Amino acid sequence: MDLLVGIDMGTGSSKGVLVRPDGTVVAEHQVGHEISLPRPGWAEVDAVGMWWAEVCTISRALMDAVPQGSRIAGMCVSGVGPCLVLCDEHLEPVRPAILYGIDTRASAEIAELTELFGAEEILTRAGKSLSSQAVGPKVEWVRKNEPEVFARARRWYGSNSFVVAKLTGEYIQDHHTASQCDPLYSIRDFDWNAEWAGRILGSLPLPRLVWPSEVVGAVTGTAAAQTGIPGGTPVVAGTVDAYAEAFSVGVRHPGDLMLMYGSTMFLVQVLEKFHTNPALWTTTGVQQGTYALAAGTSTAGSLTNWLQKVTGGAPFDKLMAEASAVPPGSEGLVVLPYLAGERTPVFDPDARGVMAGLTLRHGRGHLFRAAYEGISFGIRQILEMFDDADSPVTRAVGVGGGLRSPVWAQTLSDITGLTQLLPEQAIGASYGDGLLAAIGVGLVAPETDWARIAREVPPNPVHRERYDELYAIWRELYPATRDQVHRLARLS
Repeated sequence: MDLLVGIDMGTGSSKGVLVRPDGTVVAEHQVGHEISLPRPGWAEVDAVGMWWAEVCTISRALMDAVPQGSRIAGMCVSGVGPCLVLCDEHLEPVRPAILYGIDTRASAEIAELTELFGAEEILTRAGKSLSSQAVGPKVEWVRKNEPEVFARARRWYGSNSFVVAKLTGEYIQDHHTASQCDPLYSIRDFDWNAEWAGRILGSLPLPRLVWPSEVVGAVTGTAAAQTGIPGGTPVVAGTVDAYAEAFSVGVRHPGDLMLMYGSTMFLVQVLEKFHTNPALWTTTGVQQGTYALAAGTSTAGSLTNWLQKVTGGAPFDKLMAEASAVPPGSEGLVVLPYLAGERTPVFDPDARGVMAGLTLRHGRGHLFRAAYEGISFGIRQILEMFDDADSPVTRAVGVGGGLRSPVWAQTLSDITGLTQLLPEQAIGASYGDGLLAAIGVGLVAPETDWARIAREVPPNPVHRERYDELYAIWRELYPATRDQVHRLARLS
């Protein structure tokens, strides 16, 4: 029996799955972790001590579950992104990996590169404006602020391409991840922007571009000894976790939308044709020659996890029962969920969380419901911009660990008016990795879709009027408090 290995390195954990070519799950394994926040605006991880170590741990656990007589036909790894992993000639990181848009250290470099290349030209060639999500400004930050570190670097990677290099020795970058490494990639050409990349990267070479389902190499003897994956196993490129997750639930056709409920919230909509909006991200898709429109918040599950800690660490089920007992609208409590700044659509690393309308009668349940509502108001704001694209949303699929909350998905449907489809298999990106591996090694056809929808979450029209009123207030809060929270951000 042929089996595929899919592993995803997320913000809050790494997850692996052992799966058959028909999508049947044979085994799963998960390892939790926490990212490092060494300074305000910084978000980092130890690429070897966390990502590679966890890939090895998960791989060995999955190999222990392989039925006798089975063969590992291929593997694929995805990860958070876009990230920056700078390595020396021995594939040793020269500094901790700098994470995606939740790391906001490169604000000055974003402004400088925007002025250098021109805002309109960047939007035209890269498909999006420079923001904390972009890799180019992070490279520039290291070059300017840690010149001795930058001088030791010989190659640069994302999270999944770093693991691919550890597994195979190959130096690659998948097209989708590359399309988020702004402004290094020319999105209309599906190729590197050599001119701008040369200015930012200096002597660092550009990796070979591949599509996420392409086989890029094979597991080496050294990697086999560390992971337990048999030497010679084909390795598929993989991509950023959110896009692997979208792939896992069948978000592959124009008008399809994925809503990923995780530590942050991420949206991916497949486009009919190229479209840009400076408040969103236009990227390449997972499938060759396609485009997608994306958006992401800086907090989501991380906000409710924080609330759980600061309110005493009560069991999750108890907190959800309290939140469920609070009426929609949280009795006049509104939350701006910008506790880590915000990505789309405000792109403000100095944004901060705001609770408005708080009174002595509000309790812990109100805080949790208002947090879910604040996150959902942010998604409604994003979806209003998605509506401007030429591929309107026709099918919305929810996925991710946040769906274990009985409050969150229903609240989002009520606030946005979307009916969400929830898949039977909600493992997430690692499941998508398994499918990418199966496609890459030729076990299944490229159009294969493993997704099966288990249930729907339709909006409750009874709550629409109340939420429309609160959404209008929520939209006013950020511009009304921006100057004050910026001053507070400087004090931190």
